[in-house]
Amino acid sequence: MHSTPDQTVSLRDLRGRPVILAFYPADWSPVCGDQMALYNEILPEFQRFGAELLGISVDGVWCHLAFAQNRRLHFPLLADFEPKGAVARRYGVYREGDGTSERALFVLDADGIVRWSYVSPIGVNPGADGILRALEALATPRGRG
Repeated sequence: MHSTPDQTVSLRDLRGRPVILAFYPADWSPVCGDQMALYNEILPEFQRFGAELLGISVDGVWCHLAFAQNRRLHFPLLADFEPKGAVARRYGVYREGDGTSERALFVLDADGIVRWSYVSPIGVNPGADGILRALEALATPRGRG
């Protein structure tokens, strides 16, 4: 997927570390703006677990670029633009009716396996508590805690 007009990001490139996929409906909606701003603020918490955060919507790269600059975001926004919603469909969170994705969160482990997911109502900011709990669970050695 494109993260800028001339750069792409592949989940395969991120193997070996946890990945947070934050699907959201649209760049400029108020809830999306608040959600992405929150994640930007607590990015150091995610990084403490060695996790990579990726925001994903069906908006195009130029829209993402303007949104990221406006909100001063320090993580990539990926354009699930062409073919529209292809990645959201793979994760089962594409909204056929309005051509956007659900507001959905996925935490993948170092092997790229989904270990936690949550779909919140479109109008509700899901916050970050669930993500942090999932990252903590990944960091806890099996059988201890």
